[in-house]
Amino acid sequence: MENPDQLRELFRMQRALNLRIGVNTDAMDEAEKTKWVLNYCRAMGQEMAELTDSVPWKWWAKYQKFDEQNARVEVVDLFHFLISMAQVLGMSADDVFNAYVKKNAVNFQRQDSGYTAKDHDDSRHI
Repeated sequence: MENPDQLRELFRMQRALNLRIGVNTDAMDEAEKTKWVLNYCRAMGQEMAELTDSVPWKWWAKYQKFDEQNARVEVVDLFHFLISMAQVLGMSADDVFNAYVKKNAVNFQRQDSGYTAKDHDDSRHI
């Protein structure tokens, strides 16, 4: 059996999960999109806090240990919400891939130029 396109499969799986819990990202008006982008931003903020708690960030506390397994789980949780947000914005796996490739090129160009000034127009084509 041929391996599926992994990013497309993640998007398919997330769409199925969202539909199962009653979130249809295909049928949202602007108000619903706004609500769900904010919901997903808040959820990702919480997941980032949980990821932060997986590493010993309290330099004054000696009891903390790096919990790499939990950190990995939190990264996956972030992907769930990030893919959902992309879907709210009408982005497919192909859209995300193509935008990533373009933005990656911009980031390399910024590094090559020394990135001494912010150019708000360098990403408008993405």
